[in-house]
Amino acid sequence: MDAPPNIDSVTTPLDGDIVHWLTNDTRDARFLDNIFAEMCVRLQRAGIPVKRATLHLLIHHPQWLGARIMWADGMREAEIARVDYDVRERSEFIGSAANEILDGATEVRENLERDPSLGRKHALYDELRANGLTEYVAWPLYHTLGKRHIVTFATDRAGGFEDAHVAGLKKLLPTLALVSEIRMKNRLARTLLETYVGSHAGELILAGATRRGSGTTVRAAIMICDLRDFTRISDNWPRDDVIELLNDYFDAISEPVARHGGEILKFMGDGLLAIFPLTEPSACANLLHAVTEARQAMAALNEKNGEIGREPLNYGVGVHVGDVMYGNIGSRSRLDFTVIGPAVNMASRLEALTKQLGRTVLLSRAFAEFVERDFDLERVGEYPVRGFSDPIELFAYHG
Repeated sequence: MDAPPNIDSVTTPLDGDIVHWLTNDTRDARFLDNIFAEMCVRLQRAGIPVKRATLHLLIHHPQWLGARIMWADGMREAEIARVDYDVRERSEFIGSAANEILDGATEVRENLERDPSLGRKHALYDELRANGLTEYVAWPLYHTLGKRHIVTFATDRAGGFEDAHVAGLKKLLPTLALVSEIRMKNRLARTLLETYVGSHAGELILAGATRRGSGTTVRAAIMICDLRDFTRISDNWPRDDVIELLNDYFDAISEPVARHGGEILKFMGDGLLAIFPLTEPSACANLLHAVTEARQAMAALNEKNGEIGREPLNYGVGVHVGDVMYGNIGSRSRLDFTVIGPAVNMASRLEALTKQLGRTVLLSRAFAEFVERDFDLERVGEYPVRGFSDPIELFAYHG
C-alpha cells in the first residue's frame, strides 16, 4: 500500500504564482477585502476548487470585537461584517470552528459529505451542506506577538479538497498573514487616530503633520458644550454610574455633530469642543441642525433617566465663528492636535454665560449672521464677555 503523500512536499501552481503576487503585486492595494477576494479568484484559476472563504480578524475598535471578510464563488467583491463584543456568548460562536481555533486548535477540517450525525454539530456546517459544499477547513492565521486570527476555505468538489489543494492553501498562510497584518496595522493606526483625535485630524497626522507648532489657520464655526453640576454628580454617584452617564451624554451630543459634518477635537472632562470648517458652505446651518438633534437626544436621555429616579442632566452650548489655529500644540514628546485662538475663547465664554443667562444655547452675533434668515433665533441682548473689551450681542437658539 502506498504511503500517504507528504503534504509539505506537494507542489501546486500557486506555490510560486499566488505567493509572488501577494508578496510583490499587492503593495498598492489598500484594502484587505479586495486583496482577499482577488486571492480567492486566483486560487480557482490555479486549480484550487475554493467555493467559499472567510477571514476573521480581531480588531481594536471601541464598538466591535472583530470583522469577518467573506467571499463566495461569483462575488466580485468580498463582504465585510462587523462582529460585536458579545459574540462569544452567542450560539453562532459557541461550538464553531472559530471557537475551536481561538481555544487553541491548529486546524478544523470537516467532511460535509458524511452523515451529519457523525460530524461536528453547529449551524454553520448545516448551512454549508445546504449550499452544496463538501468540505470545510479552518486554520489560525498568526500575526506577530502571538495574535491569532482565522482563515477558512470550503469547496463543493466531490470528495472535498485533495491533499495537494490543502498543501497549497497551507503554504499560502504565512504570506497571507504578513499581508493581512500590514493592512490591519494601517487600519488600526487610522482607527485609533479617528477614535482619539477625530477623522480629519487623524488624516493630517497620518499624512505627516506631527511636528510641534505645525498647523494652519482655519475659519470655522466653533461649538463648546459642557455638562452642569458634574462635580456634584461625580462626588455623590457610584463610579460606574458616572461613567455610564458621561458616555450616554457624549453619545447624545456627539453623534449628531459627526452626522452633520462636525469634527470633535476634544473631550474635556464633562465638556467637548467641536468645529465645523467654513470650507463647507452650510457649516453654520449644519451646526444648528446638530444642536437640534442633540437637544432631542438629551431630552430622550433625561426621560429615560427619570424613569429610574435620576435627575435630569443640564448642559450649556456656546457657539461662535472665526479664525482658529488648527495644529500641533504641546511639549516636545506629547502633542495635542487641537484648535486655539480668540474665537475658541469666545465660544468658551458664551458656554459659561448660558448658566448665568438661563439659556441652553447661546450664539454670538458673528455666528447668527450666517443663519438668522433660516433659523428662529431669540435676541438676548449685549453682554460683557470676560477677556473681550466690547460687549457682545448674543442670541439664544431653542430648536
